[in-house]
Amino acid sequence: MSKPIVQVSNVSCVYRDITALDGVSLTLEQDKIYGLLGRNGAGKTTLMSILTAQGFASSGEVRVFGEQPYENENVLSRICFIRESQKYPDDFKPVHAFKAAALFYKNWDQEFAAQLALEFALPMKRRIKKLSRGQLSAVGVIIGLASRAELTFFDEPYLGLDAVARQLFYDRLLADYAQFPRTIVLSSHLIDEVANLLEHVIIIDNGRILVDDDAENIRGSAVTIAGIGAQVESFAAGRTVLHRESLGALLSLTLDGALSAAERREAQDLGLELRPVSLQQIVIRKTLDAGASLGNDSSLPKTQDPATKKTRMGASR
Repeated sequence: MSKPIVQVSNVSCVYRDITALDGVSLTLEQDKIYGLLGRNGAGKTTLMSILTAQGFASSGEVRVFGEQPYENENVLSRICFIRESQKYPDDFKPVHAFKAAALFYKNWDQEFAAQLALEFALPMKRRIKKLSRGQLSAVGVIIGLASRAELTFFDEPYLGLDAVARQLFYDRLLADYAQFPRTIVLSSHLIDEVANLLEHVIIIDNGRILVDDDAENIRGSAVTIAGIGAQVESFAAGRTVLHRESLGALLSLTLDGALSAAERREAQDLGLELRPVSLQQIVIRKTLDAGASLGNDSSLPKTQDPATKKTRMGASR
């Protein structure tokens, strides 16, 4: 088992009447790519802000590299946090941002940053405030990759990139991770795009952890079964149904949980169609189901992610 580098124990974060995190506990291991997935306002940015000492927990305990991260140079010098809406000094150009990053990150690779700048067609001497959204996103992902920090968070900074540039980011991330392993956390709404990158998935909704498991286990944790309605209903009796679609006499159910070999044979004998469920669909179904459950409990406090409104430069200082 890999060495744990982040340990979060029963962490809650409350802003007035808003509960951004509600009793969150999790562990991040060394040299693994994590997906932190969930809807807007689920608590993803708040959690990452606390882990990088840019936010504060109301209760609970956080250890990063075995220590408290707040005002701890030994911890923060080993972390890179890249956000979607990065802020830089008004007179900065990409070349200045990369020079500043070289001072922050001991593993900084200037040659790699220059190579990435060419591949992303980034105008190095244009003022950052004059860059397009895609070019601004490229500055962030280049810093995140070239920093080679032991713990790197990408809070959706690549959303401004077009499909070709995003694929370039995914390819370079995987190639560099294979050569220089570290712990990487990707927060993303583009779940199907990043699904093949992820080794471990954490799904958060309304400030609570819904799923915390290896990606392979999650991919096999649901199945869609389709066929004549009565046969599908009979086969699915007693199982948790995540989603239901019907068209005339035909019925399609997405079931929570994997099927055994015997159950698969039974479904085939009945002439039922079995379909895999994508990671994105699992996230959608799990969060919708959790949201419906919470919606029935009027005693729960409001939950959103106030940290998404805060922006700071990528270096976690």
